[in-house]
Amino acid sequence: MNHVARLQSIGRVTYYVGWIALVCGGLFHLNIATKLFLAMRLPQRKLLEVSVVCFLICIASELRAHASPGNELSTAAEKTA
Repeated sequence: MNHVARLQSIGRVTYYVGWIALVCGGLFHLNIATKLFLAMRLPQRKLLEVSVVCFLICIASELRAHASPGNELSTAAEKTA
């Protein structure tokens, strides 16, 4: 597995983890499963912070994968410029 594929897989995993955290935060906000999240000591703010961090990691890894020198997209863009 090359570094571009690793970065893209990290991007995918953090993207889905971010969506899961957002859904859990929405459930907490709508008072659905509130006792479950409080029992796990996960307040709504922490769920929002986790989702934002996951989306930032996702964006950074995807941008880095597209800008890497071994990527076909970056070499095609250089040839047209």
